[in-house]
Amino acid sequence: MRSWPRPDIPALPGRGAAARVHDDASGHYLESASPDAPATLYVCGITPYDATHIGHAATYLAFDTLVRVWVDAGLEVSYTQNVTDVDDPLLERAAATGVDWRELAESQVELFRTDMEALRVNPPDAYVGVTETIDAIAGAVAELAARGFAYRVPTPDALNPGDEDWYFDIAAAEAATPWTLGSESGLDRAVMSALFSERGGDPDRAGKRDPLDPLLWRAARAGEPAWDVDGDGSDGSDGRIGIGRGRPGWHIECSVIARDTLGDTICVQGGGGDLVFPHHEFSAAHATALTGERFARVNAHGGLVAFDGEKMSKSLGNLVLVSQLRAAGIEPAAVRLAILGHPYRSDWEWLRGDELLATERLARWRAGAARLVPLDSELDPEADDAAALALLEAVRNRLHDDLDTPGALGLVDDWFDGAHTASSTEVVTRLVDALLGIRL
Repeated sequence: MRSWPRPDIPALPGRGAAARVHDDASGHYLESASPDAPATLYVCGITPYDATHIGHAATYLAFDTLVRVWVDAGLEVSYTQNVTDVDDPLLERAAATGVDWRELAESQVELFRTDMEALRVNPPDAYVGVTETIDAIAGAVAELAARGFAYRVPTPDALNPGDEDWYFDIAAAEAATPWTLGSESGLDRAVMSALFSERGGDPDRAGKRDPLDPLLWRAARAGEPAWDVDGDGSDGSDGRIGIGRGRPGWHIECSVIARDTLGDTICVQGGGGDLVFPHHEFSAAHATALTGERFARVNAHGGLVAFDGEKMSKSLGNLVLVSQLRAAGIEPAAVRLAILGHPYRSDWEWLRGDELLATERLARWRAGAARLVPLDSELDPEADDAAALALLEAVRNRLHDDLDTPGALGLVDDWFDGAHTASSTEVVTRLVDALLGIRL
């Protein structure tokens, strides 16, 4: 799948350090990457409808900040993002609006690309749709079944009589792999049970061995998209288990796409806070069941964004869309500033007028930047203004500390409100661009 153009990131004097970020699995702050190995990141992408709302943007700006910090540290970065371009919510929206689900997905992905480019978000190196990966996902489900980690559940409404859905066996995985339920999310079973049905699970499905066992493969139903894969659901002559015509469950898609593009173990698995469970818990479980290794060294998640007193969500319809703000004449840099003014892990509320306050802040920064002395030669740390280099180091330190963008913005505020700008070099505008993504 086509991604979007990469923004130019200016060079800075010296090197920063890879950020320490909060790991939800352990509750500790961990180094996000090693200095002597590639930095690998998987961030769950959109289900393409109602894109791109401020909650989406907050998530992708948080991990864009991580990518920028890694680049500043001189690391080789490999970043993958998926697109869940076939799933129940997408199909339901398409049916409700009378639009073909493929057309809906394509139009919303294009809008998302446009918004990400406008916000100067670094694109993933691999941008992969689920519909591009069906065979690989089916193969992974078949392998889980062959290893005893998947089982069939009777499916009376299957399009083809005798076809059955496939589910992941939590108990089998706990007995035979390093993964245990809750090991990735840090949550207890009572909390997970409450969240499961809210977030796409089906705890009451008859025939399941455990109410929390997640769906791996949905047998074809009338009126739903489905794919022919490896056999008819019976044991094949080569000993491989055929899983039948159908489509993937939610969690297995990310497990497969991440491993295919980044390897069996990655540095950071990221996404919004509503993905902690069940999605990231079970994506990691599926990967561990296939490899015997822990999937991600760090599980990092952004907070949830509210509007008008309620969590911003597609189901409630209380969405603030980046495209709407842009159409109203709000500069994307101001939208970016407004979002980066909140700690990425905290829940927060978008208030009417936030975009105007951010626009004023941007104007103050630009007025200060206009007084900076241009650089006429290559960056030289010994020749550049010492105060500007001190600001660079301070901003790097803030971002190293769990991507503290509000702290970094505050340092830049103080700089432009102070008396430095008459004699300082444009290293200040370069650092604001390179590390915060704001072009002055």
